[in-house]
Amino acid sequence: MRNAVKWVITQVEDSDERNVAELSNLVSSNSQNFQKSLEESKERIAEIGAKRIRTGSVVFTHCHSSTVTYMLSKALKAGRRFEVVCTETRPAFQGRITAKEMLTLGVKTTFIVDSAARSFINNVDLVVVGADAITSEGNVVNKIGTGTIALLAHEARKPFYVVSELLKFDPATLHGEYERIEERGRDEVWKEAPAELNVRNPAFDVTPRDLIHGIICEEGIVSPHSVTEVVHRIYPWVFH
Repeated sequence: MRNAVKWVITQVEDSDERNVAELSNLVSSNSQNFQKSLEESKERIAEIGAKRIRTGSVVFTHCHSSTVTYMLSKALKAGRRFEVVCTETRPAFQGRITAKEMLTLGVKTTFIVDSAARSFINNVDLVVVGADAITSEGNVVNKIGTGTIALLAHEARKPFYVVSELLKFDPATLHGEYERIEERGRDEVWKEAPAELNVRNPAFDVTPRDLIHGIICEEGIVSPHSVTEVVHRIYPWVFH
């Protein structure tokens, strides 16, 4: 969203238009163009990522990402038959969305509690997750628990892929800013918790780039170490 707003502002500032009505049209048309570009990126990502899914593969995923599930549906349409293991993703249970979508597609799906991840990771072939943000260092911010699963994948020597549009890159991290980790209400975790109990509920965590096998994006499968360079090449306006 931040980069979408930046794109529209950049297009308006670069325009010679001064008429309010024309500027309004410019905002509208560029918003539509941005949305179309996102849809095209999602299509390319799905085509690229689907090639990493083989018949007989067991794919592990965490939380819910429409880009991940679309990629898996592409693999299925390409004739590959595979299984999925997905976590429930406490405390909001987004993993249930993933599980239902996989079943609708006809994919054999195993649903596990988050704390059972280590018991299942040795029996999968690869891990795929989405991203909420990508930092200039190539670290990835995603749903809480993602970093733990990346560590488990590293321990089990399983490839860990992040499936994401490069427009989730946060240029503010180039200048020393940290990506803010949102904390949500205690009631999500335990509604009837004792009042004196300190309940923490971070919504996201940061997965270090060294645990990421590759970022599956619209430009292919890129190393997280080179993500800033790739973003600068294809989306230079992000850095303005």
